Amino acid sequence: MAITLKKGGTFNLTKKEPSLKKILIGLGWEVKRGNALDLDASVFMLGESGKLPADEFFVFYNNLKSPDGALQHTGDNRTGEGDEDDEMILATLELIDQRVEEILAVFSIHEAKNRNHNFGLLSEAYIRIVDVETKREILRFDLDEEYPTATDMEFGRIKRENGEWVFIASGIGANKGLQGYVDMYA
Repeated sequence: MAITLKKGGTFNLTKKEPSLKKILIGLGWEVKRGNALDLDASVFMLGESGKLPADEFFVFYNNLKSPDGALQHTGDNRTGEGDEDDEMILATLELIDQRVEEILAVFSIHEAKNRNHNFGLLSEAYIRIVDVETKREILRFDLDEEYPTATDMEFGRIKRENGEWVFIASGIGANKGLQGYVDMYA
């Protein structure tokens, strides 16, 4: 049975799942009735400085694979329709470049300001980690708050601590836009 985390909760993937090699980072959401918006999942692979080691370590809809081959975005879902994960990133933990200390998963609403969109138009938003080999959901973080003013969200972090991978459920809403995150981490 998967562990359900609350905002700020942590889960040591290495200790609790020692055989874990390849994970799926699944992100999903439902759009409230009568609305249409496009969310984008992006991943920033950050070094010790808290910045990208190189621009290519920013994985998103226009750069689907990290330069070390460890992370692969499966593509952009523009509607959020369906019952499964809306956007997915596959990660092979042992291939992650040694310069990468943290993997930051971000949701942003495409053209949010121009279209007057925000996270208040969503329901059932979540991030989950699945063991690709066994197809078993390991953990899940459901966004249980509404963010009627946020246009983007730091959803979770996978951090390397003393050689172990630890997931942190962030749930930090903001109004930076995707470019704001790029400016912050590039």
